[in-house]
Amino acid sequence: MSSARRDFLQPLRILLLMGRASNLPTVWSNCVAGWLLAGGGDISGLNLVILGGTLLYLGGMYLNDAFDAGFDSQHRRDRPIPSGLIRRETAWGVGLGFLIVGWLTLAWLGKTTAVLAAILVVVIVVYNAVHKVFLLAPVLMAACRFFLYLVAASVATAGVAGIAVWSGLALGCYIVGLSYIARREATETRLRWWPAWFLAAPVLLALAVNGEGYYQVGFCLMLLLALWVIRCLHPRPEESELDIKQAVSGLLAGIVWVDLLALAGSSVPVTMLFVGFFLSARLLQRLVPAT
Repeated sequence: MSSARRDFLQPLRILLLMGRASNLPTVWSNCVAGWLLAGGGDISGLNLVILGGTLLYLGGMYLNDAFDAGFDSQHRRDRPIPSGLIRRETAWGVGLGFLIVGWLTLAWLGKTTAVLAAILVVVIVVYNAVHKVFLLAPVLMAACRFFLYLVAASVATAGVAGIAVWSGLALGCYIVGLSYIARREATETRLRWWPAWFLAAPVLLALAVNGEGYYQVGFCLMLLLALWVIRCLHPRPEESELDIKQAVSGLLAGIVWVDLLALAGSSVPVTMLFVGFFLSARLLQRLVPAT
């Protein structure tokens, strides 16, 4: 490969690695789900939410590496900053730039969206600053996804109310369980299984709020999500212990199934869109690490 081509591709490589780009389909899935649960509406609003949400996610990931540079230099030397792909100061600048542009994009959609997006930005920054030392950091990570749901709902017809809020809370519980398991990868401590029960919250919500007619499609989606979680948390036949990294990657892609469960009964095109999000996340995980 020529040096000119390497110079051209290097920023893209850094963006993919630092941005954990394989998780972007789950961000888009959250945006679409929050918007549809609140009644949908003008597609241009959804497009801006997806763009703004993407920029906030990328900004958060850059700041995550910037905050964690010291830890990564000892425990994850393959990350872009300790490996020399990018300077820590550059990561700070790019991360903050993404957050500012992302917020401005969302603020264009109205006062309510601007306020919710501002709260989301604050939670992103606080999470990145304290997640290595704060025991309840998984709750902050859950709050990031919850407020992304609310941001998407705020530009839809019904606004921030009803099932969109409850579904965001159920997703938040799923993220708490996922994040707790992910923390075991970094600390290499023994995995306790009780927080994994938070992963069942979306199924419990689906059972609680939906009527009899829901169960034809809804039961299949509940079973799909449950089986996917079990698959992710079960060691492979050739392994004596659970591969935490692989489990977390699978659970991250499973965020899409959580969103689709909330939308059970939607049209075939909507269902296929979410299937596409899931497949995209799994394919990208082969190219870019999800964690």
